Amino acid sequence: MDRHIVLSVIGVAILGFLGVLFLMPASIEDDTIRLPWRTTQDTAGRLQVFGFTIGETTLAEVRALFGEDGKVNLFQDPSREQAYGVEAFFEQIHLQRLRADFVFTLDVDQTTLAAMYERGLRISQVGSGSRKIKLDPVDAEALGSRPIRTISYLPKARLDDTLIEKRFGTPSLQLTEAKTGVVHWLYPERGLDIGRDSGGKVIIQYVNPDEFEQLLSPLQDTGPSGAMPEPAEPS
Repeated sequence: MDRHIVLSVIGVAILGFLGVLFLMPASIEDDTIRLPWRTTQDTAGRLQVFGFTIGETTLAEVRALFGEDGKVNLFQDPSREQAYGVEAFFEQIHLQRLRADFVFTLDVDQTTLAAMYERGLRISQVGSGSRKIKLDPVDAEALGSRPIRTISYLPKARLDDTLIEKRFGTPSLQLTEAKTGVVHWLYPERGLDIGRDSGGKVIIQYVNPDEFEQLLSPLQDTGPSGAMPEPAEPS
């Protein structure tokens, strides 16, 4: 191959690589330890993780750290006692060099959410009778002052059991979802639930320890991790 062609190909490859680097968001790193396994509690017993305090840190403070507004949606599920819920989704956040998606639910009373539902711009079905409502921009902005109630952390990396135990410690309890085979590592005293599927995909949920029942309740009908059903025979 002609030397000039080779050099041109190498040059294009380098430019492409640099372009990818410039497009990648910078990792958020400061003096605060923002690692998923580093949890503490304040004097009121509220969970602290990623530099956030559940029940105190507002959506506006999350937005300021992440440098974006996130996607805010209101959900309605008529089958639930608390029919309305609102969450903010942040995609591919690089926090201390770990890439993950974040979902924050917000602490908002049902009356306020019902009024926002009526002002919603678009309603779509999301299955099982639930609805997702695109909020009026004014309402979405007003939610910035509301404190976060739960955090869901979805790392892009796959985790095995050994790494989970090394980072988070031995759980108080393990339960397995009968339908999906997802194993939940439960740490009630820390307000922490780690759900891991057979392929290593993980979702980590954080709540204040005194509200851990909202994570545990949906798992009450599952069995201990040893009760995971055998895989189906191939057809």
